[in-house]
Amino acid sequence: MPYTPDRPKPAESSDELRARIPGWGADLDPRDRPSVPKEVYDPKATGAHWEFPERQPEKWPRERSIEHRFLTPVFGTACPPKGLSGAIRRFAYARYSEGRAAHWLLLLGADRVDAVESAARSMLTLRPDNPITQTGVLSEFTHHPIRSRFGRRRTDLVHQPLDPILVAAPWVAAGLIGYAVVKRLRRVT
Repeated sequence: MPYTPDRPKPAESSDELRARIPGWGADLDPRDRPSVPKEVYDPKATGAHWEFPERQPEKWPRERSIEHRFLTPVFGTACPPKGLSGAIRRFAYARYSEGRAAHWLLLLGADRVDAVESAARSMLTLRPDNPITQTGVLSEFTHHPIRSRFGRRRTDLVHQPLDPILVAAPWVAAGLIGYAVVKRLRRVT
């Protein structure tokens, strides 16, 4: 309706709408509604045998949003927070609400720190990660490398030049640090 100085027409009554639109108001009478039996609350129909579910035991202090009074009855335990990244996550949950950007930025930063920690932990084990076989770089040479790159509108082509740097940088850094340590040890002896 355009804005005019005239008084607007009053809304049509239910009888006028029913006369103009076939089937209008068919569900006004609760006896005609197909969902009425579902709208009646029956506590025995849910099958739940508890008021509040049994709580999962907490083996270590879990992250909990400051908005919530307690943890949910069931929560994930697959990846417990550890190291510096775990400390950053605990700080984000203890200090900031989930509605604040700082909370989520700290969690994103903790993910990046966790990736660096995992790479460093891998290099210190007897079986470090193998970037050649585990990144799929060998398949680049065996499964149509040029044809799969061009004319396919692949979204990963934008960051493709950075991938070798991101994958190789920890290994190059570890090699340079190892070289410097060996050189220093030779100088001392």
